[in-house]
Amino acid sequence: MKKIIVAIDGFSSSGKSTMARALASTLGYRYIDSGAMYRAVTLYALEHNMIDGDGNVNADKLTEALPAITVDFAVQPDGTQHTLLNGRDVEKEIRNMDVSSHVSDVSAIVPVRKKLVQLQQDMGKEKGIVMDGRDIGTTVFPDAELKIYVNASAETRAERRYNELRAKGQDVSLEEVLENVRHRDYIDTTRAESPLRRADDAIDIDNSDMTLEQQNDWLAGQVRKVISKL
Repeated sequence: MKKIIVAIDGFSSSGKSTMARALASTLGYRYIDSGAMYRAVTLYALEHNMIDGDGNVNADKLTEALPAITVDFAVQPDGTQHTLLNGRDVEKEIRNMDVSSHVSDVSAIVPVRKKLVQLQQDMGKEKGIVMDGRDIGTTVFPDAELKIYVNASAETRAERRYNELRAKGQDVSLEEVLENVRHRDYIDTTRAESPLRRADDAIDIDNSDMTLEQQNDWLAGQVRKVISKL
């Protein structure tokens, strides 16, 4: 069966990573979490004092460091995938609120985006991948055979993120998470380089009131339609 590229874009905490991960497992494809890649670079910036107490990112210093930054993924024995920053497993660290609070600002830095977009395109050369992010269907893989645009209300997304963080033992408030979601939405949609937007040929899904099973069934149906036409 011919392999395709599935590009899934959407706002933060819209459930696109869960959707993409499940689909990749079903298809036997490689899953690429582009958001985790930007989170890894953000963690690097935090660990190397490139973000000050007011949240300002030293873009020049981070740009100079980019050649020394590598981001990759490692499949775990249970089938899950962990993010590697310069060979170090940082899957847990990149999911905390400190990283979440700065990742959109780091992602808006043009040299950072150019570096990671190139890495993502290299990963997709052989197709057979599912990748989610903000600019996958518009910038990274504009010729992807299937493009999905995921949305949900900011309140729904904040509640999902809040429950996820609390389950991991992080002490955060729902108000704090909602503010972070709205801040990231603003930066993601207004940045100059590859802003979040719906690709003209993307298929929309609002999963605010969908169960995971309904969501996965719907997506599998979209994939079947595309593959049947190849």
